[in-house]
Amino acid sequence: MPGAKLDPIDRKIMAELQADGRMTNVELARRVGISAPPCLRRVRTLEEAGFIRGYHARIDARELGFEVQVFAMVRLHRQNEADLNAFEARCRDWPLVRECHMLNGEIDFILKCVAPDLSSFQRFLTEDLLAADNVASVKTSLVIRNAKNEPGVPFDVLEDRYAAEA
Repeated sequence: MPGAKLDPIDRKIMAELQADGRMTNVELARRVGISAPPCLRRVRTLEEAGFIRGYHARIDARELGFEVQVFAMVRLHRQNEADLNAFEARCRDWPLVRECHMLNGEIDFILKCVAPDLSSFQRFLTEDLLAADNVASVKTSLVIRNAKNEPGVPFDVLEDRYAAEA
């Protein structure tokens, strides 16, 4: 099972950092019940192993003027690995695309996009996304409201699973 080599303290460290990545190492150590030096070593090990990939501020896009959020469902003409990789690389280059997920089923990719206004998104849609090589079709859904936006993973569910296995 992925993550099985992590002990409860490692998982607690990640849960605490996920909730507040700005806390000091001393505060983190206090919350997880160990002293500061081994806590810092554990954090560095988790970072080096790729469990912790970075620390980010949660930015309110609307407050900055990004009024439009759209999910774009993309179908490709061809789904061979080279074409899939090419489309993913293209998505990484588009600033308005904030997330790109390959799916199983009728659509090949779903993109989460943000834009300052509808005309900016429409320009991206027609000039970039629909014009991209291998794109067969795009269906879009404009986000009206966001009821939940919780980054990360639910560590309590993971802990319940480990407790049930013990």
